[in-house]
Amino acid sequence: MSDFAMSQMVTRFAPSPTGLLHLVHAYSALYAEAMARAAGGRFLLRIEDIDRTRCRPEFEADILDDLDWLGLAWEPTVRRQSDHLADYRAALAQLLKQETVYPCFCTRREIQREIERAGGAPQGGEGLFYPGTCRHLSADVRKSRMDAGDTYAIRLDAAAAAAFTGPLTFVDRSYGEINVNPSLLGDVVLARKDIGTSYHIAVTVDDALQAVSCVTRGEDLLESTHVHRLLQRLLGFPEPDYAHHRLLVNAEGQRLAKRDQAATIRSLRASGQSAAEVRAAAGF
Repeated sequence: MSDFAMSQMVTRFAPSPTGLLHLVHAYSALYAEAMARAAGGRFLLRIEDIDRTRCRPEFEADILDDLDWLGLAWEPTVRRQSDHLADYRAALAQLLKQETVYPCFCTRREIQREIERAGGAPQGGEGLFYPGTCRHLSADVRKSRMDAGDTYAIRLDAAAAAAFTGPLTFVDRSYGEINVNPSLLGDVVLARKDIGTSYHIAVTVDDALQAVSCVTRGEDLLESTHVHRLLQRLLGFPEPDYAHHRLLVNAEGQRLAKRDQAATIRSLRASGQSAAEVRAAAGF
């Protein structure tokens, strides 16, 4: 356990208002709140709404209403990522100064063609690995293309980041101490032109600024934590603990997904189930 994680327990639930709250979300929220309450700590709510094309205020209102109906109690101040884009720009500026990121001008079609030309690429948690086409462009070429108005994304240079930070670990309360593998997800995108940031940057910055001492989330995001530990060290942020919890499954053992409309909290409420029954279905 890190020194920071040994301080007051602070957890958070951070939904994206791109749809209705599902049973899987309820489990994550209840898990985070229970961990904070058991330690006499703080439970925060954050709205991850950087994707302005998909996020809707009506979904956010429904999420807040469902969480309140379930009996969750969070601190009054709710951080909305769309209100803090300057924080993410500042983090990216620091990474650019360190030369641990680079502009990538490749379109998705160009990336796919390069992968096919190379005979394929390994699969990771975020799909096909980026083959690194733009990683070795000279500074002059990068500047020329940016000055010309070419569309680009900002990618993490995983190898440069690892050289900058040295070996890293993180502690998960279920899996123990884990060695960070910088190449696990490759050179992930940290900012796109249409959004200006990414999940990886935003969540890392938010958790640090909100003093989250234990990051709770599904085990499907365990691979992303390798990226986040790199970013924490690069940006000088404290190291939290992690608790990657199990994923809910149905009677057939299949993972419950967001697309499973039968598992929305709204549908469960409409069917007449009580908050206690829904909490019990989520394991609480």
